[in-house]
Amino acid sequence: MTTSQNPNTGTHPRLEIRDLVRVYEGKTVVDHVSLSIEPGKVMCLLGPSGCGKSTTLRMIAGVDMQNAGEIYVDGALVCDTVFRVPPERRSIGLMFQDFALFPHLTVGENVAFGLTTSAADKKARARSLLERVGLAHFMDAYPHHLSGGEQQRVALARALAPRPSIMLMDEPFSGLDNRLRDGIRDETLDLLKEEGTSVLLVTHEPEEAMRMADEIALMRDGKIVQRGAPYNIYNAPVDRESVGFFSDINVLRGKVQGALTDTPFGQFLAPGQPDGSEVEIVFRPQHVSIDFDRHGKGPNPTAMAGTPARGIVERARFMGSESLVEFRMDHDGQMLKATVPNVFMPKPGTPLWLTVRRDRCFVFPVK
Repeated sequence: MTTSQNPNTGTHPRLEIRDLVRVYEGKTVVDHVSLSIEPGKVMCLLGPSGCGKSTTLRMIAGVDMQNAGEIYVDGALVCDTVFRVPPERRSIGLMFQDFALFPHLTVGENVAFGLTTSAADKKARARSLLERVGLAHFMDAYPHHLSGGEQQRVALARALAPRPSIMLMDEPFSGLDNRLRDGIRDETLDLLKEEGTSVLLVTHEPEEAMRMADEIALMRDGKIVQRGAPYNIYNAPVDRESVGFFSDINVLRGKVQGALTDTPFGQFLAPGQPDGSEVEIVFRPQHVSIDFDRHGKGPNPTAMAGTPARGIVERARFMGSESLVEFRMDHDGQMLKATVPNVFMPKPGTPLWLTVRRDRCFVFPVK
């Protein structure tokens, strides 16, 4: 069997998996998952806990066996249901939530562990990588002398030491303090790019995926439901659940008549939906405009769009860089959320007028 090639370069994807299936105790936890990663790119496998993303990673690493499907590295088959290259010969590096540094080895020895070159070459490679993560001065120290963030960087250096062509990372930053996490993510990404390593990162955090990925594969119930660049995944979601995975959402329901749906905010286009069918109009809180009256004078800089609808403030909370205001709408008592930059804390019971940006709404058929 031949593998697919990049039409622009004629080269094979660095990693390609085809129709992977994993069944546990009669339940399909990975359901015909296929994806490919080009050399030097970062792919994030994103989804909620239990969706099958870590199981997919374990099959690629070779620590779990698929029930069906094939795995290729640089165009060469490494595993199907009959043939299997051992994990240590797949040119794949691994980083997990537990950094698992050896406590009885120095930092330098940890990084060099598993290398098969001479002692001098091992030491030089370890020192070079530790210099690149800013930890060369810990070469002879032991892991318990390091902070969590420093240990994570040592684990990254150790995983990169054998020069793997692919790095698999399973929630590697989840145990870090929030204040450290962004900086260490960026440092990690820079080093992986310098090494030319292709990366498959598993995470349940949309922000992490958006920050690190060249491409996101959104996974749900064992399947990849959408794949694309972060911008496209966020701005062109395939369904309501995909919108809601990245942020809070508001949902309006309505019936279609002549490709239009009537709502308290005016009519919305529902192209392709048959007359009489129910649709959901989904929009994020940051795309709701708040006005003090029907004429568009309010705190929210978004221009008024469509028909204003009145809501009564239920509660308002300052979230740091923005304020979250929750309304009970006059038309049906439904609760809607809006966010406003900076501080805006209207008192409960205050009547305000809301409008919704049409260009930021998504219309989906009711399932």
